[in-house]
Amino acid sequence: MNDAQASRAVSIVDVSPRDGLQNEKVPVTTQDKLRLINELIALGARRIEAVSFVNPRKVPQMADADAVMEGVPRDAGASFIGLVLNTRGAVRAVDAGVDEMNYVLPVTDAFAAANQNTTVAAALDALEEVSSIAAGASIPLTVTAAVAFGCPYQGDVPKEQTLAVVRSALQRGALTEVALADTIGCAVPWQVGDVFGELRSETGVQLRAHLHETRHTALANTYAAMAAGVGVFDSAVGGLGGCPFAPGAAGNISTEDLVWMLGRAGFETSIDPVAATELGRWICAKVETAPRSGLAGAGVFPKAA
Repeated sequence: MNDAQASRAVSIVDVSPRDGLQNEKVPVTTQDKLRLINELIALGARRIEAVSFVNPRKVPQMADADAVMEGVPRDAGASFIGLVLNTRGAVRAVDAGVDEMNYVLPVTDAFAAANQNTTVAAALDALEEVSSIAAGASIPLTVTAAVAFGCPYQGDVPKEQTLAVVRSALQRGALTEVALADTIGCAVPWQVGDVFGELRSETGVQLRAHLHETRHTALANTYAAMAAGVGVFDSAVGGLGGCPFAPGAAGNISTEDLVWMLGRAGFETSIDPVAATELGRWICAKVETAPRSGLAGAGVFPKAA
């Protein structure tokens, strides 16, 4: 990337309250989730994936989604995103007053069966109705292509398989944004650049990357995605995260590591990495785990005088 590229802003979607917490076994109270959201806003986050509208028996940590949305600060200048897996979730999201909706679209039948009890074809059919529900409520819709780079059940996912599913999604839904998710953290930079680069050449829809740190490639994959034209990235403070239906998947790229790296390169993100590190320590303590970010261990560089 050249200096002109490095002068542009990069948008961060902090997914700590949703993807960061969904796989944690220690329950987090609604009050603490709302504190997390308010603290994220205070440190500069402006798009926050706050909740998911899913089966509470399968994902107990998200059982209070309606209560969380009822308590979010509506006048704080932040956009609150609700993740959905089906039309039932989309209706709940509208009723709860989300600002944005994120629909998960698996690109393999094996993951679709495990994550959503469906098939890729059926999930694409449901997208049409989800899109109609979102449009009827004037809510922007993101589609996240899950296991876009590799699947815990199928193994490698060929580029054409991912692109075929995304192309169908673009034809069948009124999408504001398309995200590709490295759900199990198996992607490498060359692969990320290749898939995002081809997608960028085919659509003008905003692209977003959801990258996991399972094999410590997320920061390198961020660079590759940016070089391919991606300007929106998901992250979670403390590097929290994981998927109940993706065995072995580690946490998200940490918000603090991501914004520190981007800041060192001259990109604007609006988020303070030091404050993000401290918030990561706090929420990690709540779920009785250690923060997984580099900054939590080493601090920022260079140190303040």
